[in-house]
Amino acid sequence: MKSSAGLSTQEVAEILNISKNTVYELIKRGELPSYRVGRKVRIDENDIEEYKNKSRTNLKQNIQVKTNQNEELFGINYNSKQFLPVTNFKKDFIICGQDILLDVLTRHLERHPKGVQALRCYIGSYNGLVELYRGNVTVATSHLWDGNIDEYNLSYIPRLLPGIPCAIVHLVCRMQGFYVAKGNPKNINTWSDLTRADVLMINREKGCGVRVLIDEKLKKLGISPKLISGYGNEELSHLAVASTVARGDADVGVGNEKASLQVSNVDFIPLQKERYDLIMKKEDLDTPPIQAVLEILNSKEFQLELLGIGGYDISETGKIILQD
Repeated sequence: MKSSAGLSTQEVAEILNISKNTVYELIKRGELPSYRVGRKVRIDENDIEEYKNKSRTNLKQNIQVKTNQNEELFGINYNSKQFLPVTNFKKDFIICGQDILLDVLTRHLERHPKGVQALRCYIGSYNGLVELYRGNVTVATSHLWDGNIDEYNLSYIPRLLPGIPCAIVHLVCRMQGFYVAKGNPKNINTWSDLTRADVLMINREKGCGVRVLIDEKLKKLGISPKLISGYGNEELSHLAVASTVARGDADVGVGNEKASLQVSNVDFIPLQKERYDLIMKKEDLDTPPIQAVLEILNSKEFQLELLGIGGYDISETGKIILQD
């Protein structure tokens, strides 16, 4: 990212996966701050992150069933990224998760013959599975690592969705690791390095997959969070963590490799390969929208688009695991 010179409207459109005209509309409505360099409109990446994080926070606060007879959920319209009231939410198709590949999936789903116009819910893995259990979302994504068995997702589902048979559909594998300053001047390579007096960390919010990985690793290694400077400082996305390290406000953060490729002045220290899966109720497998999702995940067009984005292992994309 070009943090010093700002981003063009086209670059912002690509980051948010919306049209260039929508970017101008967000600027016009005052929802996305901008400035001019000569004749060119520029947007700071920090303002993009603030816009995205504000959306996540608003949605998280409003996922609830109201007390009146008409159940309502606040969701996100994929095209406009705006919040809107949705009545009879159980009839709406809502995808829960934060990775940009879900934006790609949503776009393909809208074009598919059996597809629907899906809504997006930008919250982390743990909270997403809880909302799936409550019936507030249709599918949730998860990358929750269980340090006791060194496995992703399988052990969490019966705990967070008790009594509900589920299907796990593999999306991609991603590499998680440390974000450090260019050249790794403080030589940060292991989890124990986080306890050093000269190292300041930036953390992720509770409930997201990265935070679970961090806490599980610390527990397994017997490292107390109290020994880590900055452990209580949180950001709401991989990109925000990487940007915090890039501008020198922290020495280290944890996130996926893809975000490190989008931010200048950051190096990536790989730590662990993770599984990123789509979770749904088994009873929904035969519905047309879910069948469309499965066809899309296994399509050459979708997988080639993911390869073009980079940072994904798609060798098992679309594989289904049923869990009773």
